[in-house]
Amino acid sequence: MKQGCFMVAGFALTCAFLVSPLAAQRSKVNYQAYFIDDFDGASEDQGLAWRAAGSKFITKGFPILKYFEGMPQAVRMAGSWQGKDKEARFIGVECKFNRQGNNWLDLIPTKGGSDYEIPLRGVVSGFDVWVWGAGYQYSLEALVRDCTGRVHTLLIGNLDFQGWKNLSVSVPTHIPQTSRYLGSAQHLSFVGFRIRTSPSERVDDFYVFFDQFKALANMHIDFYDGHELRNAQFKEEGESGK
Repeated sequence: MKQGCFMVAGFALTCAFLVSPLAAQRSKVNYQAYFIDDFDGASEDQGLAWRAAGSKFITKGFPILKYFEGMPQAVRMAGSWQGKDKEARFIGVECKFNRQGNNWLDLIPTKGGSDYEIPLRGVVSGFDVWVWGAGYQYSLEALVRDCTGRVHTLLIGNLDFQGWKNLSVSVPTHIPQTSRYLGSAQHLSFVGFRIRTSPSERVDDFYVFFDQFKALANMHIDFYDGHELRNAQFKEEGESGK
């Protein structure tokens, strides 16, 4: 009888040891999707804007960046848009190069008139964005900077389709997004979009549109005694440090 009780107790302890790590692991996962920019104007209220820049053989007067009213029909049908149609916007860029080759076009976020790398919340597992393609053999990439300062290129997809399409890309787990040292950079940042032309594809005139740029991230935050000191500032604003 005692042997049976010990066996039951041992089994219970084993289960407890197995379940505890799993429960702890589950408690550290809190995935949420959020807009990096919906291009409807909310980000502009926070000072975020965009600029476009082309490589060496860009035609004079290009690229041209402009906002348009509307949204992808699939977004409207899905009911994810809560405002009025006239309030919905997306961004477009028209570009032209003087010759074929390995040309590229960047769409770069700015703030206060300067290039601005958007700090991303949480540990990002992927991005998705609505893109309007016109059948050209181009590729779309996302440029991100990890917490050590290194820039990585993520291939979102090819643009050889017609009309609106939702494209997505996963962030590889080998890209460091957090540091084990408190007070160090603890996030990934978005540097910009890059469109690359195929060397044999025409480049005399093309345009691409973007809408609803989002991230999916684990938003779990570790709380501990003194967690509010992670970002402590020792200098007052405007001080030189001397």
